[in-house]
Amino acid sequence: MARSDWGKKASDVPEGARRQWRADRALRPPMRSPGRPEPSRAVQRQFWRLIATGITSAEAALTVGVSVPVGSRWFRHAGGMPPISLTEPSGRYLSFEEREEIALLHAQQVGVREIARRIGRDPGSISRELRRNAATRGGKQEYRPLVAQWKAQQAAKRPKPAKLATNARLREYVQERLAGRVRRPDGAVVVGPEPPAWKGLNKPHRQDRRWAIAWSPEQISHRLKLDFPDDESMRISHEAIYQSLFIQGRGALHRELVTCLRTGRALRQPRARAQNRAQGHVSADVVFSKRPAEAADRAVPGHWEGDLIIGTGRSAIGTIVERKSRSTLLVHLPRLEGWGEIPPVKNGPALGGYGATAMNTALTASMAKLPAQLRKTLTWDRGKELSGHAQFALETGTRVFFADPHSPWQRPTNENTNGLLRQYFPKGTDLSRWSAGDLEAVALALNNRPRKSLGWKTPAEVFEEQLRSLQQPGVATTD
Repeated sequence: MARSDWGKKASDVPEGARRQWRADRALRPPMRSPGRPEPSRAVQRQFWRLIATGITSAEAALTVGVSVPVGSRWFRHAGGMPPISLTEPSGRYLSFEEREEIALLHAQQVGVREIARRIGRDPGSISRELRRNAATRGGKQEYRPLVAQWKAQQAAKRPKPAKLATNARLREYVQERLAGRVRRPDGAVVVGPEPPAWKGLNKPHRQDRRWAIAWSPEQISHRLKLDFPDDESMRISHEAIYQSLFIQGRGALHRELVTCLRTGRALRQPRARAQNRAQGHVSADVVFSKRPAEAADRAVPGHWEGDLIIGTGRSAIGTIVERKSRSTLLVHLPRLEGWGEIPPVKNGPALGGYGATAMNTALTASMAKLPAQLRKTLTWDRGKELSGHAQFALETGTRVFFADPHSPWQRPTNENTNGLLRQYFPKGTDLSRWSAGDLEAVALALNNRPRKSLGWKTPAEVFEEQLRSLQQPGVATTD
Protein backbone atom coordinates (compact mmCIF):
# COMPACT_ATOMS: atom_id res chain seq x y z
CA MET A 1 0.00 0.00 0.00
CA ALA A 2 1.41 3.38 -0.96
CA ARG A 3 1.58 6.02 1.76
CA SER A 4 -0.50 8.42 -0.35
CA ASP A 5 -3.35 5.87 -0.45
CA TRP A 6 -3.83 5.78 3.31
CA GLY A 7 -6.99 7.55 4.43
CA LYS A 8 -8.62 7.72 1.01
CA LYS A 9 -11.12 4.95 1.93
CA ALA A 10 -11.89 5.94 5.53
CA SER A 11 -15.64 5.48 5.17
CA ASP A 12 -15.80 4.23 8.77
CA VAL A 13 -15.09 7.78 9.96
CA PRO A 14 -17.88 10.43 9.97
CA GLU A 15 -17.66 12.89 7.11
CA GLY A 16 -16.89 15.85 9.42
CA ALA A 17 -13.95 14.01 10.95
CA ARG A 18 -12.66 12.97 7.52
CA ARG A 19 -12.74 16.58 6.32
CA GLN A 20 -10.82 17.71 9.40
CA TRP A 21 -8.19 15.02 9.01
CA ARG A 22 -7.74 15.79 5.31
CA ALA A 23 -7.36 19.49 6.14
CA ASP A 24 -4.83 18.71 8.85
CA ARG A 25 -2.75 16.50 6.58
CA ALA A 26 -2.87 18.95 3.69
CA LEU A 27 -1.84 21.88 5.86
CA ARG A 28 1.18 20.42 7.57
CA PRO A 29 4.46 22.34 7.25
CA PRO A 30 7.34 20.93 5.16
CA MET A 31 8.64 17.53 6.23
CA ARG A 32 11.39 17.48 8.80
CA SER A 33 12.94 14.49 7.06
CA PRO A 34 11.99 12.43 4.00
CA GLY A 35 8.77 10.51 4.63
CA ARG A 36 8.30 11.97 8.12
CA PRO A 37 5.62 14.74 8.26
CA GLU A 38 5.09 16.90 11.32
CA PRO A 39 2.15 15.53 13.38
CA SER A 40 -0.88 17.79 13.21
CA ARG A 41 -1.38 17.77 16.99
CA ALA A 42 2.19 18.96 17.51
CA VAL A 43 1.60 21.82 15.06
CA GLN A 44 -1.54 22.86 16.92
CA ARG A 45 0.23 22.75 20.28
CA GLN A 46 2.96 24.98 18.91
CA PHE A 47 0.31 27.32 17.48
CA TRP A 48 -1.47 27.69 20.83
CA ARG A 49 1.78 28.19 22.70
CA LEU A 50 2.54 31.11 20.40
CA ILE A 51 -0.96 32.51 20.95
CA ALA A 52 -0.29 32.41 24.70
CA THR A 53 2.66 34.78 24.17
CA GLY A 54 0.26 37.43 22.87
CA ILE A 55 0.91 37.38 19.12
CA THR A 56 -1.92 37.31 16.58
CA SER A 57 -3.36 34.16 15.07
CA ALA A 58 -1.96 35.20 11.67
CA GLU A 59 1.57 35.49 13.03
CA ALA A 60 1.26 32.20 14.91
CA ALA A 61 -0.08 30.42 11.81
CA LEU A 62 2.79 31.58 9.61
CA THR A 63 5.31 30.64 12.30
CA VAL A 64 4.10 27.03 12.52
CA GLY A 65 3.76 26.72 8.75
CA VAL A 66 0.01 26.80 8.11
CA SER A 67 -1.97 29.37 6.17
CA VAL A 68 -3.43 32.46 7.82
CA PRO A 69 -7.08 31.38 7.17
CA VAL A 70 -6.40 28.04 8.85
CA GLY A 71 -4.88 29.70 11.92
CA SER A 72 -7.79 32.13 12.11
CA ARG A 73 -10.26 29.24 11.89
CA TRP A 74 -8.47 27.33 14.66
CA PHE A 75 -8.57 30.41 16.87
CA ARG A 76 -12.20 31.31 16.10
CA HIS A 77 -13.68 27.83 16.48
CA ALA A 78 -11.93 27.33 19.82
CA GLY A 79 -13.11 30.69 21.17
CA GLY A 80 -9.53 31.83 21.61
CA MET A 81 -8.84 29.02 24.11
CA PRO A 82 -6.63 25.97 23.44
CA PRO A 83 -8.89 23.00 22.63
CA ILE A 84 -6.10 20.51 23.39
CA SER A 85 -3.58 20.13 26.17
CA LEU A 86 -0.39 22.07 25.53
CA THR A 87 1.72 19.47 27.28
CA GLU A 88 3.30 16.86 25.08
CA PRO A 89 1.55 13.45 25.26
CA SER A 90 3.35 10.89 27.37
CA GLY A 91 5.06 7.92 25.77
CA ARG A 92 2.36 5.68 27.20
CA TYR A 93 0.16 6.26 24.14
CA LEU A 94 0.91 5.59 20.48
CA SER A 95 1.52 8.72 18.42
CA PHE A 96 0.28 9.31 14.89
CA GLU A 97 3.85 8.84 13.62
CA GLU A 98 3.98 5.43 15.25
CA ARG A 99 0.65 4.48 13.74
CA GLU A 100 1.96 5.46 10.32
CA GLU A 101 4.99 3.24 10.90
CA ILE A 102 2.78 0.36 12.06
CA ALA A 103 0.62 0.66 8.94
CA LEU A 104 3.66 0.74 6.67
CA LEU A 105 5.25 -2.35 8.24
CA HIS A 106 1.93 -4.22 8.49
CA ALA A 107 1.33 -3.60 4.77
CA GLN A 108 4.75 -5.16 4.12
CA GLN A 109 3.62 -8.32 5.97
CA VAL A 110 6.01 -7.72 8.86
CA GLY A 111 5.01 -9.68 11.97
CA VAL A 112 3.66 -8.17 15.18
CA ARG A 113 6.78 -8.92 17.25
CA GLU A 114 9.09 -7.48 14.61
CA ILE A 115 6.95 -4.31 14.37
CA ALA A 116 7.11 -4.01 18.16
CA ARG A 117 10.89 -4.43 18.14
CA ARG A 118 11.40 -1.79 15.43
CA ILE A 119 9.29 0.95 17.06
CA GLY A 120 10.19 0.04 20.65
CA ARG A 121 6.77 -1.09 21.86
CA ASP A 122 5.38 -4.14 23.58
CA PRO A 123 4.03 -6.80 21.16
CA GLY A 124 0.75 -6.80 23.09
CA SER A 125 0.31 -3.06 22.39
CA ILE A 126 0.79 -3.64 18.64
CA SER A 127 -1.60 -6.58 18.64
CA ARG A 128 -4.33 -4.60 20.43
CA GLU A 129 -3.77 -1.61 18.13
CA LEU A 130 -4.22 -3.69 14.99
CA ARG A 131 -7.33 -5.34 16.42
CA ARG A 132 -9.11 -2.41 18.10
CA ASN A 133 -8.41 0.50 15.78
CA ALA A 134 -8.50 -1.13 12.36
CA ALA A 135 -11.03 0.04 9.78
CA THR A 136 -13.85 -2.44 9.29
CA ARG A 137 -15.25 -1.47 5.93
CA GLY A 138 -17.30 -4.29 4.43
CA GLY A 139 -16.67 -6.46 7.48
CA LYS A 140 -12.99 -6.77 6.67
CA GLN A 141 -10.35 -5.36 9.02
CA GLU A 142 -7.77 -3.13 7.36
CA TYR A 143 -5.38 -1.01 9.39
CA ARG A 144 -5.01 2.61 8.27
CA PRO A 145 -3.34 5.22 10.48
CA LEU A 146 -5.91 7.94 9.78
CA VAL A 147 -8.80 5.80 10.96
CA ALA A 148 -6.78 4.35 13.82
CA GLN A 149 -5.85 7.79 15.16
CA TRP A 150 -9.47 8.94 15.01
CA LYS A 151 -10.70 5.82 16.81
CA ALA A 152 -8.08 6.20 19.53
CA GLN A 153 -9.03 9.83 20.12
CA GLN A 154 -12.74 8.98 20.27
CA ALA A 155 -12.06 6.23 22.82
CA ALA A 156 -9.93 8.61 24.91
CA LYS A 157 -12.74 11.15 25.29
CA ARG A 158 -14.44 11.35 28.66
CA PRO A 159 -17.67 13.24 27.90
CA LYS A 160 -19.22 15.03 30.85
CA PRO A 161 -22.38 17.18 30.70
CA ALA A 162 -21.78 20.84 31.44
CA LYS A 163 -23.00 21.96 34.86
CA LEU A 164 -24.88 24.90 33.37
CA ALA A 165 -26.76 22.49 31.10
CA THR A 166 -27.93 20.26 33.94
CA ASN A 167 -28.65 22.86 36.65
CA ALA A 168 -31.47 25.14 35.50
CA ARG A 169 -31.39 27.22 38.71
CA LEU A 170 -27.69 27.93 38.35
CA ARG A 171 -28.07 28.69 34.65
CA GLU A 172 -30.85 31.20 35.37
CA TYR A 173 -28.74 32.91 38.05
CA VAL A 174 -25.77 33.26 35.68
CA GLN A 175 -27.85 34.52 32.75
CA GLU A 176 -29.73 37.05 34.86
CA ARG A 177 -26.51 38.64 36.11
CA LEU A 178 -24.94 38.63 32.69
CA ALA A 179 -27.92 39.97 30.74
CA GLY A 180 -30.30 41.55 33.27
CA ARG A 181 -31.83 44.96 32.64
CA VAL A 182 -30.33 48.24 33.84
CA ARG A 183 -32.78 50.01 36.17
CA ARG A 184 -33.22 53.41 37.78
CA PRO A 185 -33.31 53.69 41.60
CA ASP A 186 -37.13 53.44 41.49
CA GLY A 187 -36.91 50.14 39.59
CA ALA A 188 -37.90 51.47 36.17
CA VAL A 189 -36.08 49.78 33.30
CA VAL A 190 -33.69 51.86 31.18
CA VAL A 191 -33.66 50.23 27.77
CA GLY A 192 -30.56 51.97 26.46
CA PRO A 193 -29.60 52.09 22.77
CA GLU A 194 -30.87 49.71 20.11
CA PRO A 195 -27.78 47.68 19.16
CA PRO A 196 -27.30 46.09 15.75
CA ALA A 197 -27.93 42.37 15.37
CA TRP A 198 -25.05 40.25 16.68
CA LYS A 199 -23.35 38.38 13.85
CA GLY A 200 -21.03 36.24 15.93
CA LEU A 201 -18.01 38.42 15.18
CA ASN A 202 -15.42 39.87 17.52
CA LYS A 203 -16.00 42.91 19.74
CA PRO A 204 -18.10 45.65 18.11
CA HIS A 205 -16.05 48.73 17.38
CA ARG A 206 -17.54 52.21 17.54
CA GLN A 207 -21.19 51.22 17.70
CA ASP A 208 -23.90 50.94 20.32
CA ARG A 209 -23.74 48.11 22.83
CA ARG A 210 -26.55 46.43 24.69
CA TRP A 211 -27.04 47.76 28.22
CA ALA A 212 -27.11 44.96 30.78
CA ILE A 213 -26.29 44.33 34.43
CA ALA A 214 -23.15 42.68 33.04
CA TRP A 215 -21.51 41.10 36.04
CA SER A 216 -18.28 39.45 35.00
CA PRO A 217 -18.02 35.63 35.20
CA GLU A 218 -15.56 36.01 38.08
CA GLN A 219 -17.96 38.26 39.98
CA ILE A 220 -20.79 35.76 39.42
CA SER A 221 -18.65 32.81 40.50
CA HIS A 222 -17.59 34.35 43.81
CA ARG A 223 -20.93 36.01 44.59
CA LEU A 224 -22.60 32.57 44.47
CA LYS A 225 -20.71 31.66 47.64
CA LEU A 226 -22.17 34.67 49.46
CA ASP A 227 -25.72 34.28 48.15
CA PHE A 228 -25.87 30.48 48.60
CA PRO A 229 -23.41 29.66 51.42
CA ASP A 230 -25.01 26.27 52.20
CA ASP A 231 -25.90 25.12 48.69
CA GLU A 232 -22.95 23.37 47.06
CA SER A 233 -24.94 22.84 43.86
CA MET A 234 -24.82 26.61 43.26
CA ARG A 235 -21.13 26.70 42.46
CA ILE A 236 -19.37 27.23 39.16
CA SER A 237 -15.96 28.54 38.16
CA HIS A 238 -15.61 31.67 36.08
CA GLU A 239 -13.62 29.65 33.53
CA ALA A 240 -16.61 27.33 32.99
CA ILE A 241 -18.80 30.39 32.28
CA TYR A 242 -16.26 31.78 29.82
CA GLN A 243 -16.03 28.44 28.03
CA SER A 244 -19.82 28.27 27.74
CA LEU A 245 -19.75 31.70 26.07
CA PHE A 246 -16.65 31.39 23.89
CA ILE A 247 -16.48 27.80 22.66
CA GLN A 248 -18.97 26.75 20.00
CA GLY A 249 -21.12 23.86 21.15
CA ARG A 250 -19.96 24.06 24.79
CA GLY A 251 -22.38 24.65 27.65
CA ALA A 252 -25.92 25.92 27.87
CA LEU A 253 -25.48 29.71 27.53
CA HIS A 254 -26.38 31.46 24.30
CA ARG A 255 -23.19 32.64 22.65
CA GLU A 256 -24.59 36.09 21.91
CA LEU A 257 -24.37 36.76 25.67
CA VAL A 258 -20.72 37.63 25.02
CA THR A 259 -22.08 41.07 24.12
CA CYS A 260 -22.91 41.46 27.83
CA LEU A 261 -19.27 41.06 28.83
CA ARG A 262 -17.39 44.28 29.52
CA THR A 263 -15.17 43.95 26.45
CA GLY A 264 -17.88 42.50 24.21
CA ARG A 265 -15.32 40.15 22.66
CA ALA A 266 -16.56 36.92 21.13
CA LEU A 267 -13.07 35.46 21.51
CA ARG A 268 -10.51 35.32 24.26
CA GLN A 269 -7.47 37.30 23.25
CA PRO A 270 -4.81 39.59 24.76
CA ARG A 271 -5.93 43.09 25.61
CA ALA A 272 -4.52 46.21 24.00
CA ARG A 273 -3.70 48.91 26.47
CA ALA A 274 -5.17 52.29 25.78
CA GLN A 275 -2.79 55.21 25.56
CA ASN A 276 -3.28 58.04 27.98
CA ARG A 277 -2.79 61.40 26.32
CA ALA A 278 -1.95 63.94 28.96
CA GLN A 279 -2.46 67.62 28.32
CA GLY A 280 -2.80 70.94 30.08
CA HIS A 281 -0.58 73.01 32.35
CA VAL A 282 -0.48 72.31 36.09
CA SER A 283 1.12 74.47 38.78
CA ALA A 284 3.74 73.05 41.13
CA ASP A 285 1.48 73.00 44.20
CA VAL A 286 -1.06 70.58 42.72
CA VAL A 287 1.21 67.97 41.15
CA PHE A 288 0.80 64.34 42.12
CA SER A 289 3.81 64.31 44.43
CA LYS A 290 2.12 66.93 46.64
CA ARG A 291 -0.90 64.73 47.31
CA PRO A 292 -1.24 63.75 51.03
CA ALA A 293 0.24 60.39 51.95
CA GLU A 294 -3.10 59.15 53.34
CA ALA A 295 -4.57 59.32 49.85
CA ALA A 296 -2.05 56.78 48.63
CA ASP A 297 -3.49 53.86 50.59
CA ARG A 298 -7.14 52.98 50.77
CA ALA A 299 -7.53 52.96 54.52
CA VAL A 300 -9.19 56.39 54.73
CA PRO A 301 -12.35 57.15 52.71
CA GLY A 302 -12.94 60.42 50.93
CA HIS A 303 -10.18 60.38 48.31
CA TRP A 304 -11.40 60.37 44.71
CA GLU A 305 -10.02 59.96 41.19
CA GLY A 306 -11.58 61.50 38.10
CA ASP A 307 -11.43 61.90 34.34
CA LEU A 308 -13.61 62.23 31.26
CA ILE A 309 -14.78 59.63 28.78
CA ILE A 310 -15.10 61.23 25.37
CA GLY A 311 -17.64 60.56 22.62
CA THR A 312 -18.24 61.89 19.13
CA GLY A 313 -19.04 65.53 18.48
CA ARG A 314 -17.05 66.64 21.53
CA SER A 315 -19.53 64.95 23.87
CA ALA A 316 -18.30 63.72 27.23
CA ILE A 317 -19.24 62.26 30.60
CA GLY A 318 -17.35 62.99 33.80
CA THR A 319 -16.40 60.03 35.99
CA ILE A 320 -15.28 60.23 39.61
CA VAL A 321 -14.51 57.16 41.73
CA GLU A 322 -13.86 56.87 45.48
CA ARG A 323 -10.62 54.99 46.04
CA LYS A 324 -11.63 52.93 49.07
CA SER A 325 -15.18 51.84 48.18
CA ARG A 326 -14.80 52.07 44.35
CA SER A 327 -18.12 53.93 44.37
CA THR A 328 -18.73 55.76 41.09
CA LEU A 329 -20.43 59.08 40.32
CA LEU A 330 -21.18 60.07 36.73
CA VAL A 331 -21.22 63.78 35.92
CA HIS A 332 -23.75 64.89 33.32
CA LEU A 333 -22.18 67.35 30.84
CA PRO A 334 -24.88 68.48 28.40
CA ARG A 335 -23.96 70.62 25.41
CA LEU A 336 -24.50 74.32 25.90
CA GLU A 337 -26.93 76.52 24.02
CA GLY A 338 -25.66 77.37 20.57
CA TRP A 339 -23.86 74.10 19.94
CA GLY A 340 -23.97 73.32 16.23
CA GLU A 341 -25.36 76.75 15.43
CA ILE A 342 -22.63 79.18 16.46
CA PRO A 343 -19.31 78.71 14.61
CA PRO A 344 -16.45 77.82 16.97
CA VAL A 345 -14.39 80.79 18.07
CA LYS A 346 -10.73 80.52 19.07
CA ASN A 347 -10.42 80.98 22.85
CA GLY A 348 -14.19 81.39 22.94
CA PRO A 349 -16.65 79.51 25.16
CA ALA A 350 -16.56 75.70 24.90
CA LEU A 351 -20.10 74.71 23.93
CA GLY A 352 -19.42 70.98 23.95
CA GLY A 353 -20.31 70.78 27.63
CA TYR A 354 -16.95 70.16 29.24
CA GLY A 355 -15.23 73.53 29.11
CA ALA A 356 -13.68 74.77 32.35
CA THR A 357 -16.76 76.72 33.49
CA ALA A 358 -19.31 74.02 32.63
CA MET A 359 -17.08 71.34 34.12
CA ASN A 360 -16.68 73.23 37.40
CA THR A 361 -20.43 73.75 37.70
CA ALA A 362 -21.34 70.12 37.02
CA LEU A 363 -18.55 68.65 39.14
CA THR A 364 -19.35 70.94 42.06
CA ALA A 365 -23.02 69.90 41.92
CA SER A 366 -22.05 66.23 42.03
CA MET A 367 -19.50 66.50 44.83
CA ALA A 368 -21.68 68.79 46.96
CA LYS A 369 -24.10 65.90 47.53
CA LEU A 370 -21.45 64.10 49.58
CA PRO A 371 -20.66 64.66 53.28
CA ALA A 372 -17.66 66.93 53.83
CA GLN A 373 -15.69 64.04 55.35
CA LEU A 374 -16.02 62.09 52.09
CA ARG A 375 -14.62 64.74 49.75
CA LYS A 376 -11.05 65.29 50.85
CA THR A 377 -9.03 65.10 47.60
CA LEU A 378 -9.58 64.57 43.88
CA THR A 379 -6.83 63.26 41.59
CA TRP A 380 -7.48 64.22 37.97
CA ASP A 381 -5.91 63.66 34.59
CA ARG A 382 -4.06 66.62 33.07
CA GLY A 383 -6.95 67.71 30.88
CA LYS A 384 -7.71 71.41 30.60
CA GLU A 385 -11.35 70.85 31.50
CA LEU A 386 -10.36 71.23 35.17
CA SER A 387 -8.19 74.29 34.71
CA GLY A 388 -10.55 76.10 37.10
CA HIS A 389 -9.61 73.72 39.91
CA ALA A 390 -8.87 76.53 42.35
CA GLN A 391 -12.48 77.75 42.24
CA PHE A 392 -13.74 74.17 42.52
CA ALA A 393 -11.58 73.56 45.60
CA LEU A 394 -12.84 76.79 47.19
CA GLU A 395 -16.51 75.86 46.64
CA THR A 396 -16.33 72.21 47.68
CA GLY A 397 -13.40 72.02 50.08
CA THR A 398 -11.91 69.27 47.91
CA ARG A 399 -8.20 69.64 47.16
CA VAL A 400 -7.34 68.84 43.53
CA PHE A 401 -4.14 67.14 42.39
CA PHE A 402 -3.07 66.22 38.87
CA ALA A 403 -1.38 63.00 37.81
CA ASP A 404 1.99 63.15 36.10
CA PRO A 405 2.07 63.16 32.27
CA HIS A 406 1.59 59.74 30.66
CA SER A 407 0.97 58.13 34.07
CA PRO A 408 -2.52 56.60 34.08
CA TRP A 409 -1.41 54.14 36.78
CA GLN A 410 -1.53 57.06 39.24
CA ARG A 411 -5.32 56.97 38.83
CA PRO A 412 -5.79 53.18 38.71
CA THR A 413 -9.31 53.04 40.16
CA ASN A 414 -10.62 55.59 37.69
CA GLU A 415 -8.87 53.99 34.72
CA ASN A 416 -10.39 50.64 35.59
CA THR A 417 -13.83 52.17 36.04
CA ASN A 418 -13.65 53.98 32.70
CA GLY A 419 -12.94 50.64 31.08
CA LEU A 420 -16.06 49.21 32.71
CA LEU A 421 -18.14 52.20 31.60
CA ARG A 422 -17.13 51.73 27.96
CA GLN A 423 -19.52 48.77 27.92
CA TYR A 424 -22.36 51.26 28.23
CA PHE A 425 -20.75 54.20 26.45
CA PRO A 426 -18.57 52.81 23.61
CA LYS A 427 -15.99 54.90 21.85
CA GLY A 428 -17.26 56.58 18.73
CA THR A 429 -20.82 57.17 20.01
CA ASP A 430 -22.61 60.40 20.92
CA LEU A 431 -22.63 60.64 24.73
CA SER A 432 -24.70 63.82 24.87
CA ARG A 433 -27.92 61.90 24.17
CA TRP A 434 -27.99 60.39 27.67
CA SER A 435 -29.84 62.27 30.40
CA ALA A 436 -28.75 62.69 33.99
CA GLY A 437 -31.27 59.98 34.92
CA ASP A 438 -29.70 57.57 32.43
CA LEU A 439 -26.27 58.20 33.90
CA GLU A 440 -27.61 57.65 37.40
CA ALA A 441 -29.03 54.28 36.31
CA VAL A 442 -25.70 53.16 34.84
CA ALA A 443 -23.86 54.29 37.99
CA LEU A 444 -26.36 52.33 40.07
CA ALA A 445 -25.74 49.19 38.01
CA LEU A 446 -21.97 49.61 38.35
CA ASN A 447 -22.11 50.30 42.09
CA ASN A 448 -24.15 47.15 42.67
CA ARG A 449 -21.75 44.78 40.93
CA PRO A 450 -19.58 42.77 43.38
CA ARG A 451 -15.85 43.46 43.26
CA LYS A 452 -13.00 41.07 43.90
CA SER A 453 -11.00 43.86 45.57
CA LEU A 454 -13.85 44.36 48.07
CA GLY A 455 -14.16 40.71 49.05
CA TRP A 456 -17.04 40.38 46.58
CA LYS A 457 -19.05 43.09 48.27
CA THR A 458 -20.49 45.82 46.09
CA PRO A 459 -19.23 49.44 46.10
CA ALA A 460 -22.69 50.52 47.27
CA GLU A 461 -22.45 48.23 50.30
CA VAL A 462 -18.99 49.49 51.25
CA PHE A 463 -19.96 53.14 50.68
CA GLU A 464 -23.02 52.66 52.92
CA GLU A 465 -20.75 51.28 55.64
CA GLN A 466 -18.58 54.41 55.34
CA LEU A 467 -21.63 56.65 55.72
CA ARG A 468 -22.81 54.75 58.80
CA SER A 469 -19.38 55.03 60.40
CA LEU A 470 -19.46 58.81 59.91
CA GLN A 471 -22.86 59.03 61.60
CA GLN A 472 -21.68 57.25 64.76
CA PRO A 473 -21.13 59.71 67.64
CA GLY A 474 -17.57 60.23 68.76
CA VAL A 475 -16.00 59.13 65.49
CA ALA A 476 -12.91 61.26 64.84
CA THR A 477 -12.29 62.68 61.39
CA THR A 478 -9.19 64.02 59.71
CA ASP A 479 -10.79 67.36 58.80
